[in-house]
Amino acid sequence: MTTIGFIGLGLMGSGFTKRLRELDYRVIGHDREAEKVSAAAAWGVEPAGSLAALCAEADIITLCLTTSDAVASVVTGADGLVASRKLSGRTVVDFSTTEMAVTHQVAAAIEAVGGRFVDAPVSGGPGAAETGNLAIMFGGSEPAAEVVTPMLEQLGRATHMGAIGTGQATKLVNQVLCLTNYCVAAEALRLAQAYGVDAANIPHALEPGLGNSAVLQAIYPRMVEEDFAPRGYARQILKDFEMLHSATKAQHLALPMSAQAMTMFRMLVAQGDGELDGSAVVKLLPKVGRKA
Repeated sequence: MTTIGFIGLGLMGSGFTKRLRELDYRVIGHDREAEKVSAAAAWGVEPAGSLAALCAEADIITLCLTTSDAVASVVTGADGLVASRKLSGRTVVDFSTTEMAVTHQVAAAIEAVGGRFVDAPVSGGPGAAETGNLAIMFGGSEPAAEVVTPMLEQLGRATHMGAIGTGQATKLVNQVLCLTNYCVAAEALRLAQAYGVDAANIPHALEPGLGNSAVLQAIYPRMVEEDFAPRGYARQILKDFEMLHSATKAQHLALPMSAQAMTMFRMLVAQGDGELDGSAVVKLLPKVGRKA
């Protein structure tokens, strides 16, 4: 039985580990918040006393963390994976959305002690993680890809994009397409409401046409119902936007549409709604009465 060491048991990590346990992987979990480790025990995740203990037992080590700083700390910190001296021959997979510079930094540190590294950010949310329906875009060497592909293909559609860093670059493309669309969907809802259209019927009506999207089918209905329980936090979307624009600035690219969407999420977080689902961005757009 393959043993997975899973670091980061939040919303996405919970979905991942439930899926891995359903597939009969042995999963050893670690999180800085003890209550998350305790919760994961309910679906068979074994607690790791330390990162070194997790590293000693795992065949594949996976990260699912909310910030690039957290990724760097877990890998290269004083009590991190590299310091454990147990990475030789093991493969580390980073499911986090991580800054490009940090991705290359941690990859070099892992490879320097004989380990392998794959950057494998995902799209689809906790529900897709739990059901094995994620989009997984990953970068890494061919030997590393051979090790992790069987597992990744059980978690979703896994596409090897090339060398280390290409997974994160592809995730940036995803974020432009997906996160900007949150704001567009919010505008579409307010337009439908203004004209007295049954807003809940819009996804069905538009599904066969070019206006359809995963955001329309999955995120827009939450806006209609004003169901803002977090499947993904608004503050995390803002973090991803800021990472996107930092990366594109380095490439001298202007992305005016996504820049405007980032401004909307800054406003949402500034008004205290950062812990809500990203669909709460619709709150920034006032409802108006029906027009003739």
